[in-house]
Amino acid sequence: MPRTFLPDRGVVRVAGEDARTFLDGIVTSAVADVAPGTARWAALLTPQGKILFDFLVLAVPEGDGGGYLLEAPRALAQDLVKRLAFYKLRAKVTIADESEALAVAALWGDETAAPGQVYEDPRLAALGRRVIGPRAEIEAFGEAALADYHAMRIAAGVPEGGKDFTYGEAFPHEVLMDQLGGVSFDKGCYVGQEVVSRMQHRGTARTRIVPVVFTEGFVPEDGAAVVAGEKTLGHVGSCARGRGLAMLRLDRVADALAAGMTPTAGGLALTLEKPGFATFAFPGGSAPDTAQG
Repeated sequence: MPRTFLPDRGVVRVAGEDARTFLDGIVTSAVADVAPGTARWAALLTPQGKILFDFLVLAVPEGDGGGYLLEAPRALAQDLVKRLAFYKLRAKVTIADESEALAVAALWGDETAAPGQVYEDPRLAALGRRVIGPRAEIEAFGEAALADYHAMRIAAGVPEGGKDFTYGEAFPHEVLMDQLGGVSFDKGCYVGQEVVSRMQHRGTARTRIVPVVFTEGFVPEDGAAVVAGEKTLGHVGSCARGRGLAMLRLDRVADALAAGMTPTAGGLALTLEKPGFATFAFPGGSAPDTAQG
């Protein structure tokens, strides 16, 4: 089956008797009900509701040490530890960057054994499974090219921080966390919760990351502006094999399409492709789900 080592992913461990309530009180997802051996997408926000860090939160079975492993961008792992420690106060938790000892791989396709903690990617079934295990074993475990994984991810319509959005600038709705299980609208307060809740109930998320298809099969450089006529609609993030993810003002896209204009990026024509999981209003006539932004 396709599998690849993800060199830019790191691992932060949060353990201790207060680990569950500590994380549940500060991140966007309901960590308290994550069953051992399963994971959930979550983020730590600014008080203004913008994403500082996002990560997959794996609940570790007690027999394997308990607590949680946070799979996050490796370049941000130490900063994540510092930010979590800022909120620690008197909570009985330990927080450590274990990226030197542990590594991450992605598996997609048929079932297979792997050296470490294997769990379903909580964002979308099409992304398959992840494994966190000893670094040397995980580095040797991957056999598919990293480009194959990202081409699969892009085709599935799932954004990644640092590639498709900039930390500190994007809201959870904009990067589809409301669509892919990354936000709980039922649990209690967390950092930035008021802003996220307001965007949800008022439907004010006009900017979204969406899949795009380049009609000529070529792709522009990452970050290229998406334009229609003289209006800028947004920009593309990561691209591969004739497809890409683009953060766009969907109301402006709808206006451009209604005026008969074709969006382009880097001089290449593109079309939007609605992902199967999307419940928000989509340019081209898709009706909005009033429960979403």
